[in-house]
Amino acid sequence: MDEIKNLISKELRDFEHKFADSVKSHVPLLDRIMHYIVKRKGKQIRPMFVFLSAKLFNEEVNESTYRAAALVELLHTATLVHDDVVDDANERRGLFSINALWKNKIAVLVGDYLLSKGLLLSLNNNDFRTLQLLSVAVKEMSEGELLQIEKTRKLNIKEDIYFEIIRRKTASLLASACAAGAWASSGDEEITEQMRLFGEKVGVAFQIKDDLFDYGSAKIGKPTGIDIREKKMTLPLIYTLDNASTETRRKIINIVKNHNTDKDKVEEVINLVKASGGIDYTRQKMFEYRDDALAILKKFPDNEIRGGLEALVRFTTDRTF
Repeated sequence: MDEIKNLISKELRDFEHKFADSVKSHVPLLDRIMHYIVKRKGKQIRPMFVFLSAKLFNEEVNESTYRAAALVELLHTATLVHDDVVDDANERRGLFSINALWKNKIAVLVGDYLLSKGLLLSLNNNDFRTLQLLSVAVKEMSEGELLQIEKTRKLNIKEDIYFEIIRRKTASLLASACAAGAWASSGDEEITEQMRLFGEKVGVAFQIKDDLFDYGSAKIGKPTGIDIREKKMTLPLIYTLDNASTETRRKIINIVKNHNTDKDKVEEVINLVKASGGIDYTRQKMFEYRDDALAILKKFPDNEIRGGLEALVRFTTDRTF
């Protein structure tokens, strides 16, 4: 990861200052919360994709690229703040969530504030195409979340619906990040669409990797079996149900519906998934999406930036956290 960041080290340093400036407020409470948000930043994967996607077509990063990266991070942060309220989550990346420290009402308003700052950042600078790209992502993320909630109630998600959910819920933002970076530097619609599709493929692979973590035992900061406890139907479980005997299928559904808080029962489901080949099948699908993304990159000139993007794609599927 350090080698990838070195390719855009100046841009990432400048971005930190620009992002901090973009969330400033004249309301003391908001400023305290924004300071907390800026300090607890994560891996900044999405801004990295913006900058690398931009530099793939123009070595000089312009201000519209920085604004695109800031918009992506503002919208991503807003959705995380709102997600923590929806999920009643008290932690985010090992730190207290906004709602845990300031309660739900303030957290919802903070999410709204971040969203409005992102919209104004683009509108005030006439970045209409960038705003359009990211607005589509926000719409799709909401649709994906609601589709998952609807299907989770009935535990009837099939593989095609699963991919539709993660394409909307997770991949759409990464797709828009890559598209926005490409547009900011190239202004070319065909290139922008290619990079949007590239980002979508990476985003799907990224989410599949997250879903695989639920069946691992590594210390990754995410408790094993949490998706089962939350009745989330991810690909390893979907594959197992599709290929299990009637008796095994009935047992799994009963556990997920009625015994999903029983640690031993959840462990039984995890073992059934592993025995069915669900993990191997899911890994295979993840690598297919990764390879599709890499194939799109190969259409562009081979240079160190493309190499950095390829390495970042491989990081999403090889990471251990």
